[in-house]
Amino acid sequence: MKKINLITASFIALGLTACSSEQSVSTTALTQISAPGAPGVEPFWAYSGKTGIGTSYEQYKAGHYDDSAATGKVSKVWFSIAKGMITETMFGLIHQAQIKDMQFVVVGKDFTVTENDDLDVSIDYLYKDEAGRPLSLAYKVVSKDKQGRFSLEKHIFTDPNGQTLFVRSVFNTDLEGVKAYVNVNPYIDNNGLDDFAKVTDKGLVAWQDDNFLSLQASQPFKQATVGFTGISDGLKELKKSQSLGTTYQNTGEQSGNVSLLAELGDISTNTTFDLALSFGQSEAASLKEGQASLSQGYQKLLDAYNGKGDAIGWQDYLASLEPLSTLTSSTADNGKLLYTSAMVLKAQEDKTHAGALIASLSNPWGETVSAKTGSTGYKAVWVRDFYQVAMAFMAMGDTKTAKTAFEYLEKVQVTARTPGNGGDTGWFLQKTHVDGELEWVGVQLDQTAMPIMLAWKLHQADVLSDQELTQWYGKMLKPAADFLVDGGLAKILWNDTQITPPATQQERWEEQNGYSPSTTAAVVAGLVTAADIAKKAGDTKNAVRYLETAKQYNSEIESTMFTTQGNLKSDNADGEYFIRIGQDKDPNSSTTLNANNGRDGFDKKQILDGGFLELVRYGVRDALAPSIVKTLPEYDDESLIDNLQVRYTFNFADGSGSFPGYRRYGNDGYGEDEVTGNNYAEGGNNTPGQRGRVWPFFTGERGHYEIAAANASNSLNAMKQNTIKNTYVKGMEAFANEGMMLPEQVWDGVGNNKAGYELGEGTNSATPLAWTHAEYIKLLRSLSDKHVWDHYPVVEDALK
Repeated sequence: MKKINLITASFIALGLTACSSEQSVSTTALTQISAPGAPGVEPFWAYSGKTGIGTSYEQYKAGHYDDSAATGKVSKVWFSIAKGMITETMFGLIHQAQIKDMQFVVVGKDFTVTENDDLDVSIDYLYKDEAGRPLSLAYKVVSKDKQGRFSLEKHIFTDPNGQTLFVRSVFNTDLEGVKAYVNVNPYIDNNGLDDFAKVTDKGLVAWQDDNFLSLQASQPFKQATVGFTGISDGLKELKKSQSLGTTYQNTGEQSGNVSLLAELGDISTNTTFDLALSFGQSEAASLKEGQASLSQGYQKLLDAYNGKGDAIGWQDYLASLEPLSTLTSSTADNGKLLYTSAMVLKAQEDKTHAGALIASLSNPWGETVSAKTGSTGYKAVWVRDFYQVAMAFMAMGDTKTAKTAFEYLEKVQVTARTPGNGGDTGWFLQKTHVDGELEWVGVQLDQTAMPIMLAWKLHQADVLSDQELTQWYGKMLKPAADFLVDGGLAKILWNDTQITPPATQQERWEEQNGYSPSTTAAVVAGLVTAADIAKKAGDTKNAVRYLETAKQYNSEIESTMFTTQGNLKSDNADGEYFIRIGQDKDPNSSTTLNANNGRDGFDKKQILDGGFLELVRYGVRDALAPSIVKTLPEYDDESLIDNLQVRYTFNFADGSGSFPGYRRYGNDGYGEDEVTGNNYAEGGNNTPGQRGRVWPFFTGERGHYEIAAANASNSLNAMKQNTIKNTYVKGMEAFANEGMMLPEQVWDGVGNNKAGYELGEGTNSATPLAWTHAEYIKLLRSLSDKHVWDHYPVVEDALK
């Protein structure tokens, strides 16, 4: 686009208003029409280690979200919090970020401090019960200046009947002449470029095409400006001179990385400002949303968000989860993380495509990931993560979401109608947007088995009727089961590969092909449950075929994936254990795995992971089966060389003992660089030195195994249950951050700690991870029920 000439208009009064046309701004600044410096600095995403996420709770209407429902308009706004700041905030679809961050700025006579500077930050929930358990995803964030000059308390939640992020800011200072500002960095339509911004008589506005954002306040802005981030955004000037000498009315005709900045006013003791960050498909619609939220006011919106009175909100959702009170007795923190996890999982569902469950409301290692173009990050659908979350919904009593999620899966199965598909059908796409748009198209056979397993569980729980199960068998489950038996050609986008089960193109870490214990566990369980479903549907011929194939795959597990000539060097390695994966059928061969994430490929016999425990979880192997028991010493061996070590021991902060954490596998490269301390992929995906860290949900997986093993030996007594609770449950709770968000990865103490993580603290990979929260909930249900929640008795019985 052509660049507009800069037009100067000295001392123009802008006449800004938030809710009133009578508001006026300071005329002490030189006001110019168009900001220079397009397109601004290169855009990146925000820090991924979120300490809070939020959105309103909305009710289904016949398994969908509907604006015509009696509860009112569906709010489609999500927000996140990291390092005390409001970060990526989404509107529309759950992956469509509209801002990078929103921060407050405090300016005194000789200082300017932003929230992005080093402040002392704490986070808590605005609405809790007597036991301290959160009852909604409304947050209180307190930030204190390290020099004691001021404090800032933010209350953050959304308007449950509008498209607004509502923020109350409360400032306290004993100094005179201190002012507060607010700064927003729009990333309209999920990218940091191509945006425009302007000052209007009602507030600040940013847009891209027909997507609009507005910033309004309940009190007059004293002055306001827009500009290009890092160049003409006003922050540099505030930091240099503690005042805005120049303001701009718009960003001209050239788009870019834009910024909004407004002076809120003077602050002293308990100075309060209410702000509305609102969204719409037009400028007028966005401004109207904000004005409506501000006119209702703080308390009315917060009460509706929480679910007080006649409003349906988060406390109503929690009250609908009947097992919660029982599960609380299995926690070590009196249910605080349980209540949080229940809401976090529900909050990570899209509200346009009901049942679309994403992996995390974050972009991993975001602040070093370019935002020049749109990126879903983890705000997307992986069927494997999806299955874990759906099973957690079942475990905590939300069968409606579990059923809606299952029905959604039809959208991400490969059919003749899948765009660009030139191959066979029945398998499920690796990763998609919530609307089904293709993103990654590798074939992961566990992701094709898990929808069948989920259907079986839903039917067993009477969530799916016999008729519904039969209908879904013909429509979705039979094609999936056929692919698990016959395989076929995957031919879509870059992928042109013949799949021959049970060998998978990608295992559950999406990085290797071949024969995987974890994938095979799901495939066998999927086919056994498919056989049971086929029998119920009257398809006797295929019921026999599925079961025979499952038994064949099962009979080959040890002969293809259990080495008897292992070459791990440690005190506990006896040469007999399950390998992570192999490309050939001989587990004793010395074939080399593929290089990945900067790590060279190793002899497959040197790489362990916890995938063999899935064989026990699903009922494919008894917990005390020789191959399982023989693998445990190597899996738990902390004397292995560091690169091949999987288990790490962490101590509880209260001094009560220790608990285990596990990496995905030996030689994992999906994590911070142990040499430089840089973020993953900061120098490219294949940078040498990258190291995958400990993933907290493996602590839950190991806890599940301990339940199964105790049952197998008839030793799951009260003492054993208490030991599991105070080791594995409490261990997972210890991995949660201050906002009770559970991470994907935590710092394991190995290598350059440039980021300054504490041992066991979540890294910048992705927080909260839905899978981790789901595993925690399932572990509580398993401990409460005294048997593994996602165990399949039909599998165990069929394979005897």
